[in-house]
Amino acid sequence: MNKIYIQIFDYIKGKILSGEFELGMKLPSLRQLAKENGISVTTVETAYNQLLVEGYIESRPKSGYYVSDDISGAVGNGSADGELTLDELLPPESTKTVKERSLIYDEESFEFSKWKKCMSKVFNEYAYALQSEADVQGEAALRYEIAKYLYAGRGVKCSPDQVVIGAGSQQLATHLIRILRELGISNAAMESPGYGPVREIFKDEGVSLSNIPVQDNGIVIERLPVNMRSLVYVNPSNQFPSGAVMPIGRRYELIKWAEANDSYILEDDYDSELRYFGKPIPALQGLDRSGRVVYLGSFSSTLFASIKISYMVLPKELMEIFDRIKSKYSQTCSKAEQICLALYMDNGYYYRHIKKCRKRNSEKLHTTMEMFREYGEGLIEALDSKSGLAVMLRIKAPVPVEQLCKVGKDVGLMMNPVTDLCTEDEQVLYFYFYRVSEPLLRLLIKMFVGNIKKGMRNINA
Repeated sequence: MNKIYIQIFDYIKGKILSGEFELGMKLPSLRQLAKENGISVTTVETAYNQLLVEGYIESRPKSGYYVSDDISGAVGNGSADGELTLDELLPPESTKTVKERSLIYDEESFEFSKWKKCMSKVFNEYAYALQSEADVQGEAALRYEIAKYLYAGRGVKCSPDQVVIGAGSQQLATHLIRILRELGISNAAMESPGYGPVREIFKDEGVSLSNIPVQDNGIVIERLPVNMRSLVYVNPSNQFPSGAVMPIGRRYELIKWAEANDSYILEDDYDSELRYFGKPIPALQGLDRSGRVVYLGSFSSTLFASIKISYMVLPKELMEIFDRIKSKYSQTCSKAEQICLALYMDNGYYYRHIKKCRKRNSEKLHTTMEMFREYGEGLIEALDSKSGLAVMLRIKAPVPVEQLCKVGKDVGLMMNPVTDLCTEDEQVLYFYFYRVSEPLLRLLIKMFVGNIKKGMRNINA
């Protein structure tokens, strides 16, 4: 079943209810919307018909489609006494949700039927296991599947006993800081620009930070601290946000730096299995022979955003320390979801899902680059990293980057500012193209660029 029409329906409905599409405003014709944006006439017609049935728009003979004048009282309405019902809070098509969560997502990006099948098995066959607390290190079954997958897919060498599971990379980074404190290490070197959430955890935990610049071949190793035990945080296979890849020679140099300075490397491999040109680049951890690399990965970007399951592979020396201190803490990652994911991987669903992700996201990336070349020439440059879930955009506009991100959000696109790279005349942001279906990318990118150009004309007028 074609799900694109549902997203078009939700998008137009949200614009009507928010007041951005005014009462009586004429909508594009079926053929115009379909032809200009690569969407079939049938898809657009199905979305319009649903809007007609629910009374959001009206059809005027020989004239076209218009926003209905009869819904003026619907905008902003809630239940009696200002209270919201559960139905208003939960469904994606509710008035409140459309207004507050305007980002569009690709409904076909994850096959929930397979996940549901595994979760049913958890409740039907392993319900007894849910009566006890989760292992602070993570469920043994999932640690086994992760270790097996990492060796086959990323070249990571570890046993299940070296895997630690947590609810997101920030929680695991906190565990690592506690381990390093036991070794007397309180300094960390960070890529600049780099991934903000992990940086914030280090800062909140009182770790002394040094910012190290990034070049086309990754972090500048020559600028790392010497004669001082430290941790360096890197994304060697897909640097955030530049997409830089650290070549093999530099990887060995980084390991040598760690050995010479009795230090450690935190390798964040967040979405490196999603590479669309050639084979995925093997992990840095697979080159390590001296136990200097801590490997960090996550399922949030490859499965679905709300599953906050991440994992960390510790060298044996650091694992021994974690074994001594872990009784002080509890597991915050759902035990049911951990077992479900173990079953999902054991059945081969995860491997097949990754293959589908590579194909689908490769097409989305191609469309993204094509659309920005066609409509953003001279204004917007999209930088193709040939991997991952997002691209960096350079926009030649004297407009605050946060305002540009809001322009993106207003049309349903997820964008985050890269403030470290912004100048007075050029703004840099990170666009998560994977969230939107490929046909809708054509429509929404065109709208995004058009809105920026319109804003620029108003500024210059």
